Amino acid sequence: MNQPFLVFAAPDLLAAIALWRRHLEAERRLAAKTVEAYDRDVGQFLMFLTGHLGEPPKIVDLAELRAADFRAFMAARRLTGAGARTLARGLAGIRSLLKFLERQGLANAAGAAAVRAPKQNRSLPRPLDVKSARAVTDADMHFGEPWIALRDAAVMTLLYGCGLRISEALSLNRGEAPTAKRDALRITGKGGKTRIVPVLPVARRAVEAYLAACPYGATADDPLFYGAKGGRLSPRVVQLAMERLRGALGLPETATPHALRHSFATHLLAKGGDLRTIQELLGHADLSTTQVYTAVDSARLLEAYEKAHPRA
Repeated sequence: MNQPFLVFAAPDLLAAIALWRRHLEAERRLAAKTVEAYDRDVGQFLMFLTGHLGEPPKIVDLAELRAADFRAFMAARRLTGAGARTLARGLAGIRSLLKFLERQGLANAAGAAAVRAPKQNRSLPRPLDVKSARAVTDADMHFGEPWIALRDAAVMTLLYGCGLRISEALSLNRGEAPTAKRDALRITGKGGKTRIVPVLPVARRAVEAYLAACPYGATADDPLFYGAKGGRLSPRVVQLAMERLRGALGLPETATPHALRHSFATHLLAKGGDLRTIQELLGHADLSTTQVYTAVDSARLLEAYEKAHPRA
């Protein structure tokens, strides 16, 4: 639990929360950032309950909570400027804790379950068009030492060619690099979910060119992508490289490294790829997450129709 919130829970509840955190990390294998977000959200809830109840809550206090208590918490969070997405995630963290306590016979999760999460307006992904995506991966990057330019090109090509998240690409080790004998990557994504992603020859060649020039790393356990000073490459460095490319290629601000992953999915769908296959390639746990790309494709078709049809 985040240190600032330690004063907002009784000792018995703090001990139970510690067990819940270990459950999230060891059994559910949630990503560290997800656990941290749940920590913050539960901490906010404990702070609210301390004021709501007049003292730091105990396990028995959580067991007696009703739907009205959770609605009061969400209303208080709205007053501080929390949006629908923040409130929904916060409610998810609280429900996770209460369900864990319920399985231990310590609380009742019915009150939290009875509260409907705020409706969120799902924003559509903003992929690059095919021409722009190719321009990014084909760009002759002269933004530093030659090996750094080759590194950035290899990262961008993997993001677009394999649909990887930045964290997935940068967590790869040298022994996992695509080579002539390895035409697929084993990627561990969100929630510890593992998937196999085929690697296009152009992506393999980009990685091989970078490895031949990279001054760091030798063993299979060394990072695949290095920063200029020899540490594992930071996502922020990739974001800055994309910012420079946006300026050089005249791309919009929506052209981010993650937009290359969106582009991968959208372009596959436009060429007849089926949603189930794209879901597996992206590592989405739920098909509904992948289905958002059908809306992107439909929006592009409508845009093309409005521009081209004489009666539009």
